[in-house]
Amino acid sequence: MCAEPEPLEPIEVTPADENKEKTVLRVMTWFSMGMAVAAVGIFVGREIFSRYKFKRRTPYDFYANADEGHFSEYGVGI
Repeated sequence: MCAEPEPLEPIEVTPADENKEKTVLRVMTWFSMGMAVAAVGIFVGREIFSRYKFKRRTPYDFYANADEGHFSEYGVGI
């Protein structure tokens, strides 16, 4: 019913295949390093911007949400 699988033969790796593998690994390494640098840059930039905004507050910023119309009623019910 089922034919027996053929035995696997070892594959010979040529120098051209090794160069392709090295190139792929090199590209993946540079890409992941670039993504890490971009992520750190975004994080640091956000922190710097938030600290800049915190230092540049005016007295009006403390009352910026004073006229919000959100009222909550607690403990009222029948």
